[in-house]
Amino acid sequence: MTAEPIHPAATQHLPSFVTAPGETDVLMIVTAVILLIAVVGFGVLFLRLHTLPERMAHKSHKLQFEIVAVLGLIALFTHMHIFWVAGLLLALIDFPDFGGWFSRITRATEKMAGIKNEDLAEGPEIEGSDIKPGESSTMPAQENVAKLRRTDVPASARPASSKPHEELTRV
Repeated sequence: MTAEPIHPAATQHLPSFVTAPGETDVLMIVTAVILLIAVVGFGVLFLRLHTLPERMAHKSHKLQFEIVAVLGLIALFTHMHIFWVAGLLLALIDFPDFGGWFSRITRATEKMAGIKNEDLAEGPEIEGSDIKPGESSTMPAQENVAKLRRTDVPASARPASSKPHEELTRV
């Protein structure tokens, strides 16, 4: 290969990024790689920032985790940042666990009434009706009294009146 003469109109000192005809353009390849890394890096940073409320709610085991996740998805698809801000605020707020209190009250009441968990899992069975176990129904007051008036209920858990069933049927 012989060196081709430089065109008379060209300068003698060309910059290093100018390539000769037929050679690989290194600057273009380096620029393309840097652009690709920048786009992927920006996308990862955007998604990490976007899922910040969801990760915060998940890490602290918040009750409203699902709501925060849905708000994050809505913000992602609608590009309305108010949903992201609402999700962030919900992830930071700590709501009290009322469900835990209610389940403790339920267990204590069942224990006082002498009802076992297996009885509640099967559900009420009323003769002559097509209610199946596990379905919710309202039992008549007399059947509630019969179910609650058991011999295995301790005396301390019984009402103080002389007729315990009157206390239970008053609604």
